[in-house]
Amino acid sequence: MNLEDKELVALFEGLDTPAVSDAMDKLGLPGQCLDIAPLTDYPQVTVGPAFTAQYVSASTPPGTVGDFIDEVAPGDMLLIANGGRTDCTVWGDIMTQYALVRGIAGTVIDGVCRDVNKALGEGYPLFTRGRFMRTGKDRVEVVAVNQPVSIGGARACPRDIVVADANGVVVVPRQRAREVAECAHQIEKIEAQIREQIANGKTLKEARAALGYHNLQRKAQ
Repeated sequence: MNLEDKELVALFEGLDTPAVSDAMDKLGLPGQCLDIAPLTDYPQVTVGPAFTAQYVSASTPPGTVGDFIDEVAPGDMLLIANGGRTDCTVWGDIMTQYALVRGIAGTVIDGVCRDVNKALGEGYPLFTRGRFMRTGKDRVEVVAVNQPVSIGGARACPRDIVVADANGVVVVPRQRAREVAECAHQIEKIEAQIREQIANGKTLKEARAALGYHNLQRKAQ
């Protein structure tokens, strides 16, 4: 990652995907990846700039299925767009092992993975539509890297900021990352104050009214 990447990633320290999602709603931005779920309930939040790869149905003769990983930088979040296909995989244990060696932050797949025991055993962050054992070799191929892709209906461009955790995945447009992070921290601060007030005896209704809870995620007019 370059210096700006590191600065943008650092802005999201202490935030989770619900907070970022709320901020995106407040700012009128899309970015929540539908039907993309964590492989397990990761205790940590994974944040990194996006490296994108687009898969399509294989040609004749078929092209390659994973060599692009040599280009992914340490700390990047790898986003693989496979059109939501669940009939063949684009990720397995060798890719997991290599991603760990290279220090890749995590992988998000609009599709499925296999050989999940490696990722589960090593704690590698993997977010997909599910698992299936059938290989994607000779069924799909890489057609482009670092181009805009669709992941769970969300547009993802190279170097956008990806936030992923046990709740799912959010893609933050790079040019709005500072604004989104600031808004998310503000929302988190208010929610912390609400929790403090109810711990001190106020009703939930009173605490919410006092701190404007119902406007937190509402898009500004």
